[in-house]
Amino acid sequence: MATTQAFREYITQNQQAFYRLAYSYTKNSDAALDVVQDAIVKGIEKLHTLRNPAYMKTWFYRILVNEGLNYLRGKKVVSLDEYAESPLSAAEDRDVAQDVDLYNAVQRLEPKLRTVVILRFFEDMKLEDIASITGDPLSTVKSRLYKALKLLKVDLQEGVMAT
Repeated sequence: MATTQAFREYITQNQQAFYRLAYSYTKNSDAALDVVQDAIVKGIEKLHTLRNPAYMKTWFYRILVNEGLNYLRGKKVVSLDEYAESPLSAAEDRDVAQDVDLYNAVQRLEPKLRTVVILRFFEDMKLEDIASITGDPLSTVKSRLYKALKLLKVDLQEGVMAT
């Protein structure tokens, strides 16, 4: 059984990663904070169900992903501009444009595909951990990742062709 202190330390050390994941669902700062807060509260309430503290990461990410999906089911998602207006050099402007294109392409993926991409590439998780978090077989996670990457490639290539 995991201790409250270990859970508190885990949350403190990883709060930025949790926020990024929640933001990928909500696209709204306040809503992302609410999703993280709701996940933490659920984590505290369910901490007694975590038998092996070594699995705290996948256990909590599953709670967080579920909260993000609950948000999507219950709310209309409003997209906010991620980048504040600021003077940028031409190189920085291109980098930001590419980042925005990638971000937008990922956001256009259906939630199950988006979750796999975000956990794999933005949170640097192993496919086995993603399978544990999503509750899907490893083969399903692999096929979703493959499908998502194909869709992203097409989406980003179309964006390049249009410019």
